[in-house]
Amino acid sequence: MEFSIKSGSPEKQRSACVVVGVFEPRKLSAAAEVIDHAANQFLSDILRRGDMEGKAGTSLLLHGVAGVEADRIMLVGLGKEKEFREKEYRAALSTAVRQLNETGGFDGTLYLTELGVKKRDVAWKIRQAAFVVQETLYRFDSLKSKKDEVRRPLRKLTFCVTRRNELATAEAALAEGLAIAAGVALAKDLGNLPGNICTPSYLADQARQLAKSHNLGVDILDRADMEKLGMNTLLSVARGSHEPPKFIVLRHTGGVSGAKPVVLVGKGITFDSGGISLKPGPEMDEMKYDMCGAASVLGALKAAAMMKLPLNVVGVIPSTENMPGGAATKPGDVITSMSGQTVEILNTDAEGRLILCDALTYVERFDPDCVVDIATLTGACVIALGHVTTGLLANHDGLARELFDAGQESYDRAWQLPLLDDYQEQLKSNFADMANIGGRPAGAITAACFLARFTEKYHWAHLDIAGTAWRSGKEKGATGRPVPLLTHFLMDRAARARKPARKRKQA
Repeated sequence: MEFSIKSGSPEKQRSACVVVGVFEPRKLSAAAEVIDHAANQFLSDILRRGDMEGKAGTSLLLHGVAGVEADRIMLVGLGKEKEFREKEYRAALSTAVRQLNETGGFDGTLYLTELGVKKRDVAWKIRQAAFVVQETLYRFDSLKSKKDEVRRPLRKLTFCVTRRNELATAEAALAEGLAIAAGVALAKDLGNLPGNICTPSYLADQARQLAKSHNLGVDILDRADMEKLGMNTLLSVARGSHEPPKFIVLRHTGGVSGAKPVVLVGKGITFDSGGISLKPGPEMDEMKYDMCGAASVLGALKAAAMMKLPLNVVGVIPSTENMPGGAATKPGDVITSMSGQTVEILNTDAEGRLILCDALTYVERFDPDCVVDIATLTGACVIALGHVTTGLLANHDGLARELFDAGQESYDRAWQLPLLDDYQEQLKSNFADMANIGGRPAGAITAACFLARFTEKYHWAHLDIAGTAWRSGKEKGATGRPVPLLTHFLMDRAARARKPARKRKQA
């Protein structure tokens, strides 16, 4: 798909299709009014006849409209103008692109990017437009013998801005939006692959390819390396599987040499059977998505590399399967973690925290500016927050605020849950320093409390994406979240790094 930015009057655009909006009830957007004037009130006549009400999700394709250069005009319903916000803007873009892709025209020119969205500037609108377009057109059919092919797919899309002085800003935002979309697509592709293909070794190969194509540093630790480091909790999860575990480290060195990096840690359980604490059979196929934290780290690093962010970023992915077997860890086993703390395994299905805790100890060697782990960690988070927002917990309020704001800006939202010492009581064990579960109450919080015991030497935040990383049912598939949130977080950090330090006033 080819993308471009343009400024100009809609009736003069030579395009297969120009897209403008209609608010409910029957109110033309500014760009639609320009076309209506050039077409001698043709659009107004259509609205008066009731052919288009402006309801969200609707569209109307017009051919050969007099007074305009385009072959077609598409009217897209925007809903009520006073209720038009981020969600409605994204929905209108998705409707437009989906319909454009089915019209048979090779190119389209969108004037929806000129619409006013409360408190959002042109950069936000273009960035979101680029992302939503790619999101709408995404298909995962690489494993099908027959592909679902569009007869004449959309090949070029132009986003229009109101003023010429916005062009440079819009061009930069377009590049950012496309980078985020590419990172999301990578995360979705990896999440959608079945466990017999996307193994820990496959993830390691994908990391190597990403490093080669985007000039990243990469190290892959094997079982022997992990044994030397004392990563016993990670290895305890891997014991029941024939697939060898991998510990993946990727480095984007876009910042000042020696500057402390931002470290992203992604849970990479490529299939989670629950181990000896076996999961129920129904919907166990969805446990291939238990590596979506790892996929989001790879996606965020891809986006950061494409943008050439002036920031040092390290991605760390502990990866294994969690399977039952004769050598598998048993409930009641006590394991010594890389940190030296001992863990009583009360439930082998609480394995994500076991691989993450060794990774969170390992990252101390990077002297990180901050650490963010991303994991499909608890069903309790789904109960608490559903599938709308990601769970956010942190040992530093400033870092939590950064991530929350990045989620708001990217429309990949998170919500902070409390991380209070009171909850640590639930992790007490008679036989070890801690148990790996704390019971049903506040399960998402006690899981984060477990991880917090390994993060006392740096600022740390935890994103529980169990409810947001994939969809079930008819639209089953990986969502690519929270790549947009992570990428905006890195963009904000990079923007701050660009600002020169304030000079002290001379006395």
